[in-house]
Amino acid sequence: MTDADSPAAAPASRGSTLGLRLALAFLSVALAAVALLAGLTASLAAADVSSLTSQQRTDLTSAIAVAAAAAVSSSGDNWASADLSPVLDLATRTGAEAQIHNQQGRVVISSPGFAAQAGAPEQSAAILVGGERVGEAAVRFTNSGLASADHALQSDLLQAIFGAAGLAAVLALLTGLAMARRITRPVERIIAVTRAMGRGDRTARVGDIVAPGELRELATAFDQMADSRDRQDQLRRDLVADVAHELRTPVAVLQAGHEALLDGITEPTPDQLASLRDEVLRLARMVGDLQTLAAADAAALHLSRRPCDLAGIAADAADSLAGQFEAAGIAFDRQLTAVGIDADPRWLHQVVTNLLTNALKFTPAGGHVAIEAGPAGTQAVLTVTDTGPGIPADELPRIFDRFWRGRQAAQTSGSGIGLAVAAELARAHDGQLTARSQPGRGTVLSLTLPRA
Repeated sequence: MTDADSPAAAPASRGSTLGLRLALAFLSVALAAVALLAGLTASLAAADVSSLTSQQRTDLTSAIAVAAAAAVSSSGDNWASADLSPVLDLATRTGAEAQIHNQQGRVVISSPGFAAQAGAPEQSAAILVGGERVGEAAVRFTNSGLASADHALQSDLLQAIFGAAGLAAVLALLTGLAMARRITRPVERIIAVTRAMGRGDRTARVGDIVAPGELRELATAFDQMADSRDRQDQLRRDLVADVAHELRTPVAVLQAGHEALLDGITEPTPDQLASLRDEVLRLARMVGDLQTLAAADAAALHLSRRPCDLAGIAADAADSLAGQFEAAGIAFDRQLTAVGIDADPRWLHQVVTNLLTNALKFTPAGGHVAIEAGPAGTQAVLTVTDTGPGIPADELPRIFDRFWRGRQAAQTSGSGIGLAVAAELARAHDGQLTARSQPGRGTVLSLTLPRA
């Protein structure tokens, strides 16, 4: 076998082995159940047959004693003149040998084979005439008659039981093979798709499979995971392209400016140095955005929650950005009502800051931004409303994706992670961040959190 052949053969071999193990497991369970049932049935049937045979032997012995009593009574209680041949004929017809004793215990009459059946099962019954014991009937049962019927019945029962057990075993094996195949076929499919993705085939999917519900859910979850991975990969590629695009200009400006200074083409004037400083700050903001995203991921796992006021956190964030709204010529209104929540104030402040910064970035001069916070039933709600250009309907579902930037954002600086960070931190606080917007009519971002 070559190395190229082994990966293809290995999954099939493992699948076949799994199917065989499942089939043998089904067969083992079925055989154990059938063996237990067969054993109990055979034991109970044998006991019932033996009890029935014993009762019939007792009844036959009593019948022979009654017949002997009738014969003695008809002869005037004289054993010598009693006709006992019908008694022996009754015993012979039933496959038994009989012997009649008188009151003194002497043998009155005996079947020819009675002495020869010394080891056979024997029963005896008193011969009563007028309520008085006048003798005794002894009966030995041979291998014919009742004994033979007993053995034949037990043999037939055992044959039927073991025949049914064998049929059940065959059916269990066939059912086990069918069920094992039904289970292993989708498992083999999932393994094959997993290996294909491991080899770099990002388009491999399990798709619809005929399988038990749990395996269908597994296949669906696997495909969803693969789709999510593709989206994340696309986002990362977009991030690389966006970062490269954003870095190209400041790096080129810095390089040209420094070369001009080094070559003596330009003098290090305050304006020239300020321009270079602006480009450095632009680079620093990009790095800061990436650090913020990494910090948000870590914060989602390690929040330091404590009782706090959502309105107070919103007021602090609004105060920190009030100067920027004033400088941009944007009206900024607040309607904040105290509402208690359990949260990490530091990271919730980051969420509110990101929402306000997003509104500031996309609202033109002369526009209006409003922040509201307060209780709403069992929830605490914070909304940020702006009068910016709005978001197209086809872009609205993606505004919380990492590194994604819409057509409106193409004209502004940034890496497209502000709302993604806010959404991630909202989920970490057991809350939700949603958006509604219409092009040309602004955007409303709503943060919903459980009240304390």
